[in-house]
Amino acid sequence: MSAPPATLSAEAAPARPPLLEVADLRVEFDTYGGTVQAVRGVSFSLERGKTLAIVGESGCGKSVTVQSIMGLIPMPPGRITRGIAKIDGQDMLRDQRIDGKDIRGRLVGMIFQDPMTSLNPTMTIGDQIAETLQVHAGHSHRRAFARAVELIDMTRIPEAAKRARQYPFEFSGGMLQRSMIAMSLACEPSVLIADEPTTALDVTIQAQILDLMADLQRDNGMAIVLITHDLGVVARMADDVLVMYAGEVVEHGGVDDVFYRSAHPYTLGLKAAMPSNRTDAAQELTPIDGSPPDLFAPPEGCGYFARCPHAMRACEATHPPAFAIAGGHDARCWLHHADCDRDAAQVYRR
Repeated sequence: MSAPPATLSAEAAPARPPLLEVADLRVEFDTYGGTVQAVRGVSFSLERGKTLAIVGESGCGKSVTVQSIMGLIPMPPGRITRGIAKIDGQDMLRDQRIDGKDIRGRLVGMIFQDPMTSLNPTMTIGDQIAETLQVHAGHSHRRAFARAVELIDMTRIPEAAKRARQYPFEFSGGMLQRSMIAMSLACEPSVLIADEPTTALDVTIQAQILDLMADLQRDNGMAIVLITHDLGVVARMADDVLVMYAGEVVEHGGVDDVFYRSAHPYTLGLKAAMPSNRTDAAQELTPIDGSPPDLFAPPEGCGYFARCPHAMRACEATHPPAFAIAGGHDARCWLHHADCDRDAAQVYRR
């Protein structure tokens, strides 16, 4: 007897597209000194319920990347010259929807770096959260304020009803950051962007904020883009890591790949400059000498060439592509070219 025909239910279900997908994003700023190429061909994707950490030193383009996706960079002097940014299948850049209120707040929420400068000092915390719901969800003030109290309570601020009627100056730093989280979650966004959410907080409050974000992600299934300098936070929170330098991605992979199988000299430099909690041996911190390249005129070759201890002549003249290291792990470094002899890299230094 021949086998029965395969049914539709037996067929493999089609893979769901990434919740957030960015491809070849390029952002420039016109200044009196010339044009700054702040973001140079950044690409990444993010699945539902996952956390992507973007790391790198100040000025590498981390915040500009996510702010451009949300339409938060001033145009002019800024401009997006190229790229695709899809949120839940919708191309925000092509459809010119990045500055629409149906995107910000509803699909994407953002926790800003400094809550004291991001909150309005003349409005109560509850009114500021309620305003988000009034603008994006069309709630009445009474309904929005009641929901604001619920959100404040959800972020574990005690006496939520009382706190909702207080002003930002009456809150501690940790409470202000929790208020920012409540505001960003008011419309239940699919993607939460956290730009240095634990800056200037002590270790205890930092741990509470990170635990809160993890709990909310688990409960709501949202995706998180985490921008940070703290590799300890990355190790604790991230599923995938994007390492940026001079406006471009130099390494991308799972958190274990990037931490334990680092493939780019810049990533190795960041790790060498990070204190360790090991007590079995003394550790000497090794800073990365030099400065990032001038993004008014980016180098033709590798942006890290001038600071790299493994630099070769090819690094100065030719821009490296992203070489695949393993599944989902890649690095933009000539050391991974098939014809490169890593032992000879020291011989051919500039």
